[in-house]
Amino acid sequence: MTFNKEQILFEDNHLLVVNKRAGQLVQSDTEGEPGLEDEIKAFLKKRDNKPGNVYLGVVHRIDRPVSGVVLFAKSSKALVRLNEMLKNREFQKIYWAISEKRPAEIEGTLVNFILRDGKTNKSKCVSKPSGEAKEAKLHYTTIGGSENYTLIEVELMTGRHHQIRCQLAKIGCPIKGDLKYGAPRSNADGSIGLHARRLEFVHPVTKEPMRFTAPTNREDNLWRYFEESQS
Repeated sequence: MTFNKEQILFEDNHLLVVNKRAGQLVQSDTEGEPGLEDEIKAFLKKRDNKPGNVYLGVVHRIDRPVSGVVLFAKSSKALVRLNEMLKNREFQKIYWAISEKRPAEIEGTLVNFILRDGKTNKSKCVSKPSGEAKEAKLHYTTIGGSENYTLIEVELMTGRHHQIRCQLAKIGCPIKGDLKYGAPRSNADGSIGLHARRLEFVHPVTKEPMRFTAPTNREDNLWRYFEESQS
């Protein structure tokens, strides 16, 4: 699975916004498998006929089985400013999640403390501060449904390890295909039903308001159904 130009949602001298496909790594892993970062560098080098190294900074990441909006910086000035904005929570991140279960409440705000286990690469939600547990906060709204599935829109207020996956599972709504957090079965393509739908922020250089929406996978019948139902 390699990067192609159709994945580009926006590009200028400072930013590159792409729609990551489920299964793609954002950054190379310890086993040396290339990630989007390296693939995009190679793409830009060839497309722009650059003689030297291509600069590309990773602003944020989403999990391998998750699809959707990912932002990269094409200049060091942009990366420094975007990192500061991220630290100050100046981004709005909206996700779509599919679950076989419907939340007991149509909408709500979830606040937990998330404890990450590095050995299992899994997080656990606890109700009180404990050890290295960090506060995790999100707001969710039930926005759609089919015969067997529910579409939940999530606004992230913090950015913790596996936060959406962990917190939705905590309220009895594991994400479709997410075996790690209690889904009853996997998806055939190894993805999970989580998509980084929208990203909003102020351009770090031009100061213009930016808003990017990533289309879901049109080859997946369920995602296509939900996409069309929300249009």
